[in-house]
Amino acid sequence: MAKVLMIDHEKCTGCRLCELVCSVNHEGVSNPSRSRINVIKWESEGLYIPMSCQQCEDAPCLAICPVKAISRDQDLDYVKVDYNVCIGCRTCVAVCPFGAMAFDVTGKKVIKCDFCEGEPQCVRFCDVKAIDYVDADQLSMVKKREAAQKQSMAQKKALDLKTRI
Repeated sequence: MAKVLMIDHEKCTGCRLCELVCSVNHEGVSNPSRSRINVIKWESEGLYIPMSCQQCEDAPCLAICPVKAISRDQDLDYVKVDYNVCIGCRTCVAVCPFGAMAFDVTGKKVIKCDFCEGEPQCVRFCDVKAIDYVDADQLSMVKKREAAQKQSMAQKKALDLKTRI
């Protein structure tokens, strides 16, 4: 059964331990710029929003990769990068609607969440339990919509955008 990261930004304190644990786990260094999860601070709202790959069903990064280095893992049902095939063109980074993919200039590769191959370390080390790893079926569509609406409204307010929504 597919699992997803469920993030409750209202619980996040902005400690950024998730970023550090992620970069150490994947890159062997404590460097948030090399993390697969990034905590965005919305200063005007006093919010911290951990962002990582949303594992899109119709992932634009997967569709656009010119060398097919991005695929969906059949066992854990997540979008993954084959670093032996990736040419570092960054097209996937450009099309990610969530800004959840990045390019590691040190390692010369794209980076994105891979759920630590089924054992997300950000979940394990988040003391306030702002990040959880749950069955996708466990999340109701209503809960997803409510969370997305709250986040969207906070972002719009922070950016002071005038929208019709």
